[in-house]
Amino acid sequence: MNASVKRSAGVLLPAFSPRREGDLGIGDTRALSEWMHWAAAHKVGFLQLLPINETGSDDSPYNAISSVALEPLYLTMEDVPGLSAEELATARAKLGSEVIGDRLVHYTTVRTMKRMLLEIAYAQFPHSASVVEKQEFEIFQRKEATWLQDYTLFRWLMNRAHGSEAWDLWPKDFSDPELARAYWQNQRIKQGDAVVRERTFFSWVQWLCFRQWRALRALGDELGVKLMGDIPIGISYYSADVFFQRENFDLDWCGGAPPETMFKHDRFIQQWGQNWGIPLYRWEEMTEQGYPWWKQRIAKLTEIFSMFRIDHILGFYRIYAFPWRPQRNLEFLDLSPEEAANLTAGRRAQWAWRPDDNEENKRANCADGDHRLRAILEAAGDCEVIGEDLGCVPEYVRPHLESLGIAGFRIPHWDSRDGHVILGEELPECSFATYATHDHDTLSSLWEGFRAAAAGEIDPDAIEEGKSNLRMIGEFAGIAEADIVLPVYTHEVRWHLIEALLQSRSRYAAIMITDLYGMSDRFNMPGTLGGENWRFRLPFTIDDSKKDRTLGAEAVKLGKTIIKANR
Repeated sequence: MNASVKRSAGVLLPAFSPRREGDLGIGDTRALSEWMHWAAAHKVGFLQLLPINETGSDDSPYNAISSVALEPLYLTMEDVPGLSAEELATARAKLGSEVIGDRLVHYTTVRTMKRMLLEIAYAQFPHSASVVEKQEFEIFQRKEATWLQDYTLFRWLMNRAHGSEAWDLWPKDFSDPELARAYWQNQRIKQGDAVVRERTFFSWVQWLCFRQWRALRALGDELGVKLMGDIPIGISYYSADVFFQRENFDLDWCGGAPPETMFKHDRFIQQWGQNWGIPLYRWEEMTEQGYPWWKQRIAKLTEIFSMFRIDHILGFYRIYAFPWRPQRNLEFLDLSPEEAANLTAGRRAQWAWRPDDNEENKRANCADGDHRLRAILEAAGDCEVIGEDLGCVPEYVRPHLESLGIAGFRIPHWDSRDGHVILGEELPECSFATYATHDHDTLSSLWEGFRAAAAGEIDPDAIEEGKSNLRMIGEFAGIAEADIVLPVYTHEVRWHLIEALLQSRSRYAAIMITDLYGMSDRFNMPGTLGGENWRFRLPFTIDDSKKDRTLGAEAVKLGKTIIKANR
C-alpha cells in the first residue's frame, strides 16, 4: 500500500473528550464535527480516535460487546428524530453542571439519561418520523441483518439479565446460543409485538449511530480531514460475537502481553504480564473460512474511517496467552510458574502458539502474520492501515509491515542507535511518529518525570535511566546534546518537541490534544480499572478556544508548523 500517501499531521482526540454547548456530559458526533472544521482550518490532516464500538460495563473502548455495533453514548441527541427542544433542555437541567461541566465523564448517569431520551424518541418514531426516515430504517435492518440479528438478541438478553453482559452468569434459560434463540422464540409467542419492539429498539439505535457517523465521514471527505479509527486486536469475552460465534474463539486462553518491568505500579504485570481477558482466535478455522469475521469487521469500520490503526498488531503473528481469566489474577500473584501450573491443569502462560525462540518459529510466525494481514488489507481496500507495533517486537515484524505498506509506530525516545536517538530525518517513511499513545503520559508529565528520575527524586537506582531518557528526547527535539542539563518543561520546550515530530520523515505524525495545549491529564492508566480511565474531557469548547487568545494562538502555531513541515 501506498507510497503515494502524502505526509500528514494528526491529533489524537478520543470521542468522549470534546465538549460543546448543549452536550449531555460526553463528546458526541456534533462536537467532533466542530473539531473537524477546526482541523481543516489549521491544516490537520486527520483526527485520531479510539475505538467507537459499544462498550461493556467497564466503559473501556478496548472491551467492546460487539465488533460492529457502535456506542450510543456518542449520539448527538438534537439529531435524533422525535425529541423536542423542551425534552433536551429538561435532560440537561436534570444532569446539571456537576455532570455536564465536570472534567470527567459520568458514564452511568449520562448513559441512563441518553437511554431514557432514546426510549422517548423510539416511542414517537412511528408517529413523528418522515417516510424517508422509516424507509431508511427498514433498509438498514435488511442490509445489516448478518450482524444485527445476533447483536440485537444479545442486547435484549442483556436486558433480561438486568443489564449484565456477563453471559456465563446469565440464567440457565438462555445461557448458550441454542437456548437463547429458543428462549426468544418462546417469549415472542407469549408476548407478541411488545417483545419484538423491545428488540427492534436496539436496531433502531444502531441505525441512528451509523447514520450520524456516516454523515461525519462525508463531512470529513468534504473538508479534506480524515477520521482515523482504531481496531483492537481482540474482542471482549462478554460480547455478542463470542456468545454466538464460539467456533471462532478459543475460550480456554486469554490474550495479553508478556511481563514488563516498566509498570512499577503493578506487581502482576511485572511478574506475569498483562492479561487482557480477550479470547484467542481459532486462526485455523478462520483461515479455512476465508476470514469472514475479520472482513465484516473491517468493512463496517471503513464505512466511517478512511484510515485506521490496528491495536497490538503483533497479535497477528503471535500473542502472549494466559490459561486463566483476569478475574483470577490475584490467585497467581507471587506463585512460581510450577505452582501456577498446578492450578491450570499443567498449562502455563506462554506465546501462542509458538515463541520466537528459533529461526524456524520466526519464519512460521511471520508467514502466519503475512497471510492474516493480507486478508485485512484486502478488506480495507483504499483505507490506510497503521499498525501499533509497540512492546516485545520480534525483529522480523517491522520489515514485514513495511513490505505490506503498513506504517508502524515510532516513539522517538524509545528508538536509539549506538546510544543516541534516531533523529526524525532518519525515521522510515512508512511509519507513524508520535510521543505517546492513549496509554502514556503527556509530554509535560513525561519530560518532568525524566527530569525527576535523573535527579534521583524517584528511585536512586533509576538515575542513569532518567538521564538517558531525558538526553534522548532532548536530542530528538534538537534542544541539547549529551550530558547537558535540560530545562524545565516550558512552552518553548513543548514546541521544540512538536516541531521536531512534525518535521520527521514519517508518513504520519500525531500529537495528543492534551499535548497541543500543554495539559497533564491522562486518558488511561494501563493495568488499572475505573478511576479516571477513559473519562477525560477538554475544559473548553471550540467556541471557547476561538475567544481565548492563548488557546487560539496554539492552534494557529500548529497550523503554521504543519505548513513549514510540508505536511
